[in-house]
Amino acid sequence: MKCSTIKPGAECEFMAAKGCSFPGGECGPIIDKCEGCGKILTMEEKKFCSVFPSPAGKWRKGLCNFATHAKKEAPKDESGKKVNPLKAAKRAARGG
Repeated sequence: MKCSTIKPGAECEFMAAKGCSFPGGECGPIIDKCEGCGKILTMEEKKFCSVFPSPAGKWRKGLCNFATHAKKEAPKDESGKKVNPLKAAKRAARGG
């Protein structure tokens, strides 16, 4: 459904017949960590995320899963080699 509150005309999954159904009633602006993402939508000189209404909430616990500009780093062991997380979990389970 098309947004009619803060991003007029943009498609939004949170819009309902009664208005924005997201808690707070409107989308929040992007944060510094969002800069460079391909999902940024600019409306009236303000920047918003096109897929999630609260960008700050997506970054609260680490990397945003919608971020197109950032990638998770593979875990490394003490020698600097990449570690296969599945094998590491199996080693830890057997105590080795």
